[in-house]
Amino acid sequence: MSDRRTGDEEGGFLRNRTHDEIQPGDSASITRLVSRDDIELFAAVSGDVNPAHLDATFAATGFFGQIVAHGMWTGALVSAVIGTRLPGPGTIYLDQELKFLKPVVPGDVVTATVEVAEKREDRVLVLDTRCTNRAGEEVLSGRATVIAPDRRIEWPRAHLPDVTLRRHDRYERFVERARALPPIRVAIVHPCSPDAVIGAVEARDAGLFEPILVGPEGKIRAAAEAAQVLLEDMVLEPVPHSHAAAERAVELALAGQVEALAKGSLHTEELLGAVVRSRLRTERRISHVYGMDVPAYDKPLIITDAAINIQPTLPEKRDICQNAIDLFRQLGVQKPKVAVLAAVETVNPGMPATLDAAALTVMAARGQITGGVVDGPLAFDNAVSPDAARTKGIVSPVAGKADILLVPDLEAGNMLAKQLTHFSGATAAGLVLGARVPIVLTSRSDPLSARIASAALARLVVEARSITGN
Repeated sequence: MSDRRTGDEEGGFLRNRTHDEIQPGDSASITRLVSRDDIELFAAVSGDVNPAHLDATFAATGFFGQIVAHGMWTGALVSAVIGTRLPGPGTIYLDQELKFLKPVVPGDVVTATVEVAEKREDRVLVLDTRCTNRAGEEVLSGRATVIAPDRRIEWPRAHLPDVTLRRHDRYERFVERARALPPIRVAIVHPCSPDAVIGAVEARDAGLFEPILVGPEGKIRAAAEAAQVLLEDMVLEPVPHSHAAAERAVELALAGQVEALAKGSLHTEELLGAVVRSRLRTERRISHVYGMDVPAYDKPLIITDAAINIQPTLPEKRDICQNAIDLFRQLGVQKPKVAVLAAVETVNPGMPATLDAAALTVMAARGQITGGVVDGPLAFDNAVSPDAARTKGIVSPVAGKADILLVPDLEAGNMLAKQLTHFSGATAAGLVLGARVPIVLTSRSDPLSARIASAALARLVVEARSITGN
């Protein structure tokens, strides 16, 4: 909870008051600012995910016309006063009556007050409890009965862990845009594992894909049975093995029978090899992007290339950069900012990545890369953190606010993406660009949110290309 503390709460100790010390009329209070984080944390802990507390669209049609805090959030403030201030540590709750009088909304400042109404034998106290908002209006009233402690206690205040909410909504608007469009026909290449079949079903149920399952029919049906899903409404394109599945999927794309490809349970090299050998290949180098939803970053982020080009040359990096810029533009970001990463932010002849970064910056300035703002070399910290960039005195239109991180090589990109996924709670949508159709590339370990985001990106790319004709 957001907190404004006074008195003893500013110190490192909690101090109680015994039954003998307390008299009728004694009181204590605490004040809190209720924020969106408070409401969502309370929902996470309590399990009360009533959309009236969490969904602005739903709440707008409700009784109060906006999101309101849980009533028991204010009740918890009363408990906090009793447990930490009056009587404090050692108190035992016997009873609590509550009346909820007015809604509490994000941004309200709530003061919870406890006042001793009656002192009884056997260390029993009756307490009037109330909460008021910033305007002094009573939002909660009630009465508590407690057993007060019989000895003085001074106890170190617990050091609570820092809590960061992992919100995964960076790609939400893209998913909603994609769902508003008609589904596209997609060849699911060699979906011969339960995970691959389930992925196809998920994209279909999300209204994004009309899957065509390309592979050995017996293996696909066995995978569907293991996944406990039905294939009656699915189109099957039977072929004998994974190599044939990749070739047939390419043929379907070239014939205009599918608008995108999606990797099933075959190796990535098999699928992309078939693409590269065909007329699906363009003059542009094929590259991979991770669309990252990083809770600690305030907007969508792309990392490229972390899956296909092992040690790209400067011309290949130009294509990788252009592919990522084009994707962001297709998503509606008109001038995406590209940070070309290196270990340092200065050009060092002994570090080839810094030379490539400087060259890419000049290439963008001279029109060899279009549609975005490119700058480098930039170290990771000053690419994504305005404070880090400011501390190092970096003046750049990209530093601290990058949309795209162009990494030096596949190893760096792969490690960066997986570190963000495992240590920062990020999700990563995978897409291959540079061919005539987008190719969805996901992992068996990806959560549903990442798989749906990958499908949504492919759907939006197809839509954008149908409008521009590219």
